Amino acid sequence: MEKSNRLVELYHYLQDPHLVARFQRFCGVRGTFLRTGTTTGTDKESDRAHAHNNGACHHHIAEGDESGTSSAVIGAGEGEKTQTGSPTRVRRRDADANVATNRGEESETTPRNGAPASGGETVKPLRRNSLTGDVGREFLIDNRLLFYLFTFGTELGNELFYITFFPFVTWNVDAFVSRRLIMVWVWVMYLGQCTKDVIGWSRPASPPVVKVEMFYNSEYSMPSTHAMSGTALPIALLFLTYGRWEYSFTLGCSLALCWCLLVCVSRIYMGMHSVLDVIVGVLYSALILLFLLPALDPIDGFNLTCRWAPLAIVSLHLLLGLFSFSLDTWSTSRGDTAQILGTGAGVALASHVNLRLGLLPDAASGQLPLAAPAFSTGLVGAALLRLVLGVLVLVGTRALMKAVTLPLVCRVVGVPGADARKARQHMEVELPYRYIVYGAVGFNVLFLVPLLFSWTRLS
Repeated sequence: MEKSNRLVELYHYLQDPHLVARFQRFCGVRGTFLRTGTTTGTDKESDRAHAHNNGACHHHIAEGDESGTSSAVIGAGEGEKTQTGSPTRVRRRDADANVATNRGEESETTPRNGAPASGGETVKPLRRNSLTGDVGREFLIDNRLLFYLFTFGTELGNELFYITFFPFVTWNVDAFVSRRLIMVWVWVMYLGQCTKDVIGWSRPASPPVVKVEMFYNSEYSMPSTHAMSGTALPIALLFLTYGRWEYSFTLGCSLALCWCLLVCVSRIYMGMHSVLDVIVGVLYSALILLFLLPALDPIDGFNLTCRWAPLAIVSLHLLLGLFSFSLDTWSTSRGDTAQILGTGAGVALASHVNLRLGLLPDAASGQLPLAAPAFSTGLVGAALLRLVLGVLVLVGTRALMKAVTLPLVCRVVGVPGADARKARQHMEVELPYRYIVYGAVGFNVLFLVPLLFSWTRLS
């Protein structure tokens, strides 16, 4: 009984948003919240009812406040605009109000006349909320080095990283490793997104947490899919390359560990996840890898050689998308799931076509292990040229497919397409739209771009 109580206490401690807030303050992140009490809702039904307001904590200004009004104030990251005397800032309290009087209260210094208090730098949250368009609340940064470090860490789990990292490995390193790494990414992210919708936990409440990032704030929180990808990708990369390429195992493990830690800790720093979310994400990802890594050989072999592989690939990924869309009401994670599945389907289809055409052949067993080429200016220049030209093709593909697909899908399913954001909240629009757009992008990563390289002798 005593052990059970300790586990419950540990569970609540690791999920406590104040633990996240204390870590943020330790790293030099300070909010601009008004001094007020907080109210939080923890039951699952409440979380689902406020899916567009994850992590929200509503506050009210007492009569006689400096602004002379009684307005509702919502912490950064909620899907509503802050109603104060200024659209982007709150007025500074008296100096003696700078310390919260209890665990449920947060009071931070705020800028006066554009000058940061206590020498901190005033910063806006990274990117606006992808669902509501909310830009969030200003906050103060005392340690710019950590801010840039963890910003880089969190970008290791965002679309910009994926659209450059996977192509770079494909075009400049090893297509065999790349297509299997994408398989791992697809399954880990898909299972993580579905689990989020089943559990339905909100983001850490703000306040006390400072929302340094806003983009994913309308999604559920448990488990952290950034932590899952930040664990799965480096471990899978080590698993797929060690023995196939010549390098130090100690070096590979060290890089994988640094990658994982940087991504995981960055999510707490950004105020997007509790410590418990991150820990569960790491463990869940490790469990998935335990079953998935041994299955990569038969899955890849099927995709390459089976005559029915194209039909199976398209059908399976589409059915997985339909299942995930049925788990909960619409949120930004729906589109992300369709995007991931579309990319995976496109890459798998391209690998099947490549084998038929002899494009991007795998190294023969007699050539293993592969040795890294000698470092030279010409090598770096060729790699960068392939990356830049290839990414330009992918960006152009995405832009073209978006412009064509969305109005076409809206017309086919009979949904008004004048407001793209509202139209995409319909499953019958968002699923085929994202699936087709990113299916084309994934296909071009492994087929069209390498084909262009072979024509221009850049391969």
